[in-house]
Formats: sequence, C-alpha cells, structure tokens
Amino acid sequence: MPISRPFRAKAVLFDFDGTLTAPGALDFRVIKKEIGCPQDTPVLEFIEELNDPVRAREIEKKLVRMELDAASNSVPNEGAEEIVGFLKSKGIRIGIITRNSLCSVEKALKNFDRVAAEDFDVIVSRDDHVRPKPSGDGVLYAARRFGIDPEHIVVAGDFVFDIQAGNRAGAVTVYLDPRGMREDVESDFTIRSLMELKKIVRMGMGISGGKLPNDLLELFLDRFEFQDPAVLVRPAVGEDTAAVDIADEEVMVLKTDPITFATDSIGLYAVLVNANDIATSGATPRWMLTTVLFPPGSTPSQIWCVMEELELMCLKWGITLCGGHTEITDAVCRPVVTGLMAGTVKKSDLIDKKRMQAGDMVILTKGVAVEGTAVIAREFADRLASLGLSKDEIERSKSFLDCIGILDEARIAARSQAATALHDVTEGGLATAVEELSAAGKRKIRIDLEKIEIFPETRKICSLLDIDPMGLIGSGSLLICCPPKSANKLLADIRASGVKAAVIGEVLGPGKGVEARRNGKSEDWPSFQADELTRLF
Repeated sequence: MPISRPFRAKAVLFDFDGTLTAPGALDFRVIKKEIGCPQDTPVLEFIEELNDPVRAREIEKKLVRMELDAASNSVPNEGAEEIVGFLKSKGIRIGIITRNSLCSVEKALKNFDRVAAEDFDVIVSRDDHVRPKPSGDGVLYAARRFGIDPEHIVVAGDFVFDIQAGNRAGAVTVYLDPRGMREDVESDFTIRSLMELKKIVRMGMGISGGKLPNDLLELFLDRFEFQDPAVLVRPAVGEDTAAVDIADEEVMVLKTDPITFATDSIGLYAVLVNANDIATSGATPRWMLTTVLFPPGSTPSQIWCVMEELELMCLKWGITLCGGHTEITDAVCRPVVTGLMAGTVKKSDLIDKKRMQAGDMVILTKGVAVEGTAVIAREFADRLASLGLSKDEIERSKSFLDCIGILDEARIAARSQAATALHDVTEGGLATAVEELSAAGKRKIRIDLEKIEIFPETRKICSLLDIDPMGLIGSGSLLICCPPKSANKLLADIRASGVKAAVIGEVLGPGKGVEARRNGKSEDWPSFQADELTRLF
C-alpha cells in the first residue's frame, strides 16, 4: 500500500451507489435513454442546461421515481456494513456524498441490516443545493458539518467524479476498483474491496504513547530490501538488534533505544535497556553513543547528573561511552536519552531466534513488570501512598530498579551453548515479548499462565492503579528457549547466580502466535495496543 503523503483521518465520506450499495441497481444508460439525455453527458448537468424549466422539473420528477425504484432493489455492497461498524467503533465520523436525492438514499438504506441513515453524521445529497460532484463543494459542505478540516477527510468512491470532488476539496481520496479496471483516476489510494479501507484509515489515525504497534512495524519493515550479505540479523518484529559480519570470525551487534518514560535514574535505564538487547544475541556490550535531549529551563546540574550516571553505568558494565550529542529543545517536555550501543560476538556464538525448535522449553527469569514496578514507584509515589501502599512497599518497589539488567543471566545462557533464543521483556510487557519471540522465531509458543511469577509489590500496585502487569514494561526479565535436556542445568546455573528462573511454557510447531492455558484449560493470551504505563502519564 504505497503512501504518497502523510495524512490524518478523522472522517470518511462515502459515495453511495456502487460504493456503499452493490453496483447495478441504478442503470444510467437506461435512465439517460428514458429522459432523452445523451449518453456522454452527465444527467444532472443535462437537466441544468435545459432552457425549458417546465421540462426540467418533469425530468427531475421522473429521475426521482427511477432512483426510488432502484433504491428498492439496492443491497449493501460487500463489506459496507462491516466497514461502517469498524469506523464508528474507532470514533471516526462517517458521511455520504451523492448526486442522488435524499429520499432515495434513505429508502436504499432500509435494505441494510446493520446500518441506518441515523448512523451517518452527514448525508450530502442534491437536495442540499450545493454543486454536485465533481465539484468539491459537497465535500467542503460536509467538512463544515463535521467540524473537521477537509484535509482530514477520506473520500471513497467508485467513480471518477468522487475522486475529483475529493481532490478539489483537498481531502484524501480512495478509488474503489473491485474489478481492477482502474481508469486514469488520480486518487491517493486504490482498493479492490471496502474492507481495505481499514488499513488506510489506520494509517491516518493517531497512535497512543509507546512504541509502534507490531502490526504496523511489520508492515513498514516489509517494504525494506536488505541486499548486503554482511547483515546477518535484519530488522523484524521481535528482533531487537542488528548483527553485522565485520570479520571472518567476529560479528558486530547494534542496538538503539530511547528512554522516554522515566526521568529518575534515566542514565541507568539508557545503559541497561540497550545493553540488555545486545546481550540477548550472545554478544558483549562494548561501545555506546547517546543523544540527550532536555527541555528548556533544565539546569546544568540536571544535565551533569544524567551525564555522570551514564558514565558510571557504562564503567560498571565495562562499556565505553564513546560520545554523542546533548541538546536543549522545546521538542521535549522532559529529558529523553537515546542510546546507540554496539557489541561483538564470535560468529559461531551468535544467538539467532530462528534456531528455536519445537519442544524447546521457555524459561522466564525474575518475574513480570520489574521495570514497570520501579518506574511507577519512583514517578507516582505520592499517588500510591494516597491509595494505601505503605512506605516500605513503595521503597521495595523502587528498589526493583536494581534488577532491570539481564546481563548476568544472558551471559550464563550464552556460555551454556544450550540457548536457542534469548529475548528480553521490554515495552508492552511479557504479553508483547512472547508474541515478539514467536514472530522472530517463526514458531508458535504455549504458555502456562499459572507458572508466571508476579511479585507481590507488582500485583498490589497494578491492582490499585487498575492496570495489567502482563502488559507493563518489564526490563529485567529474560525469556530463554532451550532444549528440554538442557533446561534443568541452565535453571540451576541461573538460580545459583541469585536470579529467579522458571519454565513457563514450550515452543510449538511452525507459525506465529501464543496459546495460553491455566491449569490445563485454554485461556486467551492478553494483547495490548500500548504499554500499560502509558495510561498513567
């Protein structure tokens, strides 16, 4: 689906005959013959150009009768009722723009099962006395009725007049061409079915806070071509790093990630979140660059403290802070640190998620929402206290910050030579992380929900704030896949290092998706459009 320009979709304006209704109810050849209109002249323009007002009124009455007869036989076009329901569910305003009479539209809509005239915010017909399509006046009239700028309206229709009207009003235009017989129609998009409008409207809808949803990310990445054979691990859903062959036996692993949620200890987050991903490839984090953005009014002491924290965390983990960029800008309202980290690993030791096999055990270290628990306790301590969380509970939750690194357990897993895949839990929580692991490994995964560790502090905080820990940002937890014969030894080694770990599921056959069960009974795997933390900011 090529996109020629950025846009925002707040309303959709449909043509009626042949778009919302199935083609063929109105036969314009018959109508033109009946009223004496030349076949190469549009009907309304023919009536307007008549010099005889009496004859014009008679023809218009005949036209209304024929439209009403056709309306009796009209049926919804394929997908029409579904797309209207979808748009309404997303809060998108909807309307109709037609050259027909209003009464014929209302009569035709009575043949719909799930859609009525009342479902449309605007119906622009020739009774509204605005110049008909291909003029853009009707679209502009609808925009005023919507209370929306015309450039935020999507106009969809099956005839060139629909597209011309939308273009002239500055709207986004979608040409419905079910038979693939596209004429010379200059529309922004061309579709074969109405249901394809979902993807187009989605491209124009605002995204809530957090990282780009996986379905959109997959769509965007599919358009890239990677022809450099040195790129061993390419961008994909569930792939958090890139790997580049820089020598015969050594691979450079690259990662970049911004820290946007936290303000307290932001330098710590920036180092560990990036280093965690490097470690999931089996590599050793070695070099880091940072771009640090501060809002106007920030003090030099604030900037100094962030810089110092970055340096100390890099020293702690043996990482060289090579440089970067610092800027004060009104593009941000709180500090943002974007890290770029690089590490190296022997080519033979690179852990690629595509090595996952059916039967592999899925291990989770620590528990869910380690990072989210720490962030909430540090950013919303007063709110938690007012809701009844004790001072000791808040302090314990703040201390989860010390556990957001997964470098130790990742190194143990990498040294074991048993791990077939490593994936750290980040934005979107465990629910999103398992889906990403499945997508990257191209294997279905089964998870036993009762085996997932949720710390008491996390459970209580999430209950008080009405958020789901399964969808809460979770740096500090690592997903490890390994053959069943290696699982017990690997679990023992990880636990011996002081890190909790448990088997929570199993890798299944080829495919993508998560099967969940609790005590042997199937349950739906939770899904989140955005991290639960975004609901609090």
